[in-house]
Amino acid sequence: MKWKREDFRNDAVTTARKLIGAVLVHHSPEGVTAGRIVECEAYGETWHGHPDDGAHVFKGLTPRTRIIFGDGGFLYVYLIYGMYTCMNIVCGHEGESGSVLIRALEPLEGLELMKARRHQQKEKLLTSGPGRLTQAMGIDMSFYGMDLTGSTLYLENREEGPFPIETTRRKNIDYAFYGKDFPWRFLLKGNPYISK
Repeated sequence: MKWKREDFRNDAVTTARKLIGAVLVHHSPEGVTAGRIVECEAYGETWHGHPDDGAHVFKGLTPRTRIIFGDGGFLYVYLIYGMYTCMNIVCGHEGESGSVLIRALEPLEGLELMKARRHQQKEKLLTSGPGRLTQAMGIDMSFYGMDLTGSTLYLENREEGPFPIETTRRKNIDYAFYGKDFPWRFLLKGNPYISK
């Protein structure tokens, strides 16, 4: 079943848990690619009274982060290291600031197209990491602000949950005084496509 707007209107942690096992689908001119979300991280709220200083929204509304302060169900896309695209799914309601970084997918459809986009034949290296998965799925900066309830890029539930979830600290945010310890990384337990 395809996700509707209301499915995105929870806080970031609740949405992140719900995203594990959901399928991201992209209909592109080159073909269809799809992957099951097996790893994601929640951002932008508070934990034990501490604001998330690891989130892009920590310093408030900027031209870059404006989409995160909007309604849930839209895409926040940004560059890291000036070259790799990452994608966050905006959640919550207008004026809130939660989002979920998608860190890894299990490829389900369009495997050959993913390999061509990534110039990579090893299946486990196609979508195990936030920069890898956007390249494999054909998601670039032009997707900033895309509505995930449309027909180009969307989420759907193909299997009944619940899925077995593991929780850990988020990765690569040691700069965050409080946020580095938030247990907001969610994994599909035992899945081989989780990033290293």
